[in-house]
Amino acid sequence: MIELTRLNGNPMVLNSDLIKTAEASPDTMLTLINGEKLIVREDCGEVVERILAYRARLLAAVARRLPTYGDLERAVSLASLEVADQPRQAPPKSDPEENR
Repeated sequence: MIELTRLNGNPMVLNSDLIKTAEASPDTMLTLINGEKLIVREDCGEVVERILAYRARLLAAVARRLPTYGDLERAVSLASLEVADQPRQAPPKSDPEENR
């Protein structure tokens, strides 16, 4: 969910998965998958940034719960993101001296 501002100044929270298109003409008009249209104060770039930040937070929350990098790759592939081109990094090793 992302927070946006209606043209009249009232804040609203929107499920970003429902956005089909965003147009700037000159106000930002969002068309939802059900055909409903919303006009918001934020420009298209800001809407996209909020969606990306929201999805990054979701993916980070999932990653914290997964025990291995392979599980993270599977979760990311389900989210239609590409990580195949990124170099694999071994998980950090714990220092036995820190546990004393």
